Amino acid sequence: MAELVMPRLSDTMEEGTILRWLIADGATVRRGQELVEIETDKATMIYESDLDGLLAIVAAEGDTLPVGAVIARVGETEATGAPDAPDAGGTRAEAPAPSAGEPGAAPSAPRAEPAREAVPTPAGATSDIAREGERVKASPLARRLARGSDVDLRALTGTGPGGRIVKADVQAAASAGPATPRAETVGAGKPSSAAIPAPSPAAAPPPAAGLAGVATAKGETTEIELSRTQQTIARRMAESKATIPHFVLQADVDMQECVALRTELKKLAPHLDAPPSAGPPAAAGTGEATPTYNDMVVKACALALREHPRANSSYRDGRLQLHSRVNVGVAVAVDSDEPAGGALIVPTVFDADLKSLGEIARETRALAARVRDGSITPPELGGGTFTVSNLGMFGVTSFTAIINPPQAAILSVGSLGPRAVAGEDGQIIARHEMTVTLACDHRILYGADAARFLARIRELLERPASLTL
Repeated sequence: MAELVMPRLSDTMEEGTILRWLIADGATVRRGQELVEIETDKATMIYESDLDGLLAIVAAEGDTLPVGAVIARVGETEATGAPDAPDAGGTRAEAPAPSAGEPGAAPSAPRAEPAREAVPTPAGATSDIAREGERVKASPLARRLARGSDVDLRALTGTGPGGRIVKADVQAAASAGPATPRAETVGAGKPSSAAIPAPSPAAAPPPAAGLAGVATAKGETTEIELSRTQQTIARRMAESKATIPHFVLQADVDMQECVALRTELKKLAPHLDAPPSAGPPAAAGTGEATPTYNDMVVKACALALREHPRANSSYRDGRLQLHSRVNVGVAVAVDSDEPAGGALIVPTVFDADLKSLGEIARETRALAARVRDGSITPPELGGGTFTVSNLGMFGVTSFTAIINPPQAAILSVGSLGPRAVAGEDGQIIARHEMTVTLACDHRILYGADAARFLARIRELLERPASLTL
């Protein structure tokens, strides 16, 4: 039988987690058919089979395996022998029955499924969410919620992009159904509540003193398993702070002209045809095609990177790698109701220096929408040469982001608003300003290099007409 191994779905992938098999064990799989859903360090991907035959699953759902490890085997679809073939005497010779472990064997009894957690479904419904040749379109978060809420995804109508089932659909279905009671368990080594009645609050003993009191001072501790994406973020950020000599520059940018430019673009937005994939509708009063201030920052950074190639490079083994393409990553926060919280994903705007401001605006909206509904792919998350991180929408004035290795720098964008500044005649006036912070790898950029690069970004934002060319 041919072996199927854990594929390398991104350039940084070292291991993957089997989230869901889309073909049942023992079923026939065809070349190009969607086979298994795998969670990588960057996204959740569907892996297609490159073989034809009978599927024998080796790795169960939930297993985490390194790249190259065997996850399944595929055998021939028919037995290699020729049953009912006539022998030399004109009679039919009985083909010997293959053993249970041989490929193509027809077992006399249904073979047992591997230890996999079945998704509970309503009475009368098929228990497998994914049947052969069929796949339910749902985000990874929606699938996890469905598994824990007794919700059959096939019975739902998705409200996400392209009919995709999202978190809100599962939550609505779960709230409409009967609640599932949870049984109380008794901890190991502890007497059951039936044996010892719970004391009243008035009779509760005082907190223990000494070491015992210190041990229980924080109350009950619950350990939460981080997702693979969160584990990767933690590892890479620790690596960045431990191995990259950071230094930080900060500048205030006069955004008065950008505010005026966006006001004019908003007037034109109703007359522009925004593609359906441009993401969720913008807030009331803003056209969907109107570039945001963050889009202007991305465009300004892209143009400045083209003029300062050292800022668009990487450090590897004592050498600089200058990149010919300017690919700007845009940090997107992903919220989650799960105890472990959300994540920070950085999709990439490729060749941002060659794209118009409108193209960047539509692409960043589409990328952010795909990040939040879980449909983003690893190629869209790789290849970045610089990153922009914006927390200004939360009222953060300024902050210092951590460099995403092996990039040379990252720009942090603070809130934009009116500030009191001195006018040309010395009078105090209100101007729209914004603080940006550039964190740099000192192995690549020295102070003067970084200062000139940041000054060019500020110059482009203070005279934004060049951003529209």
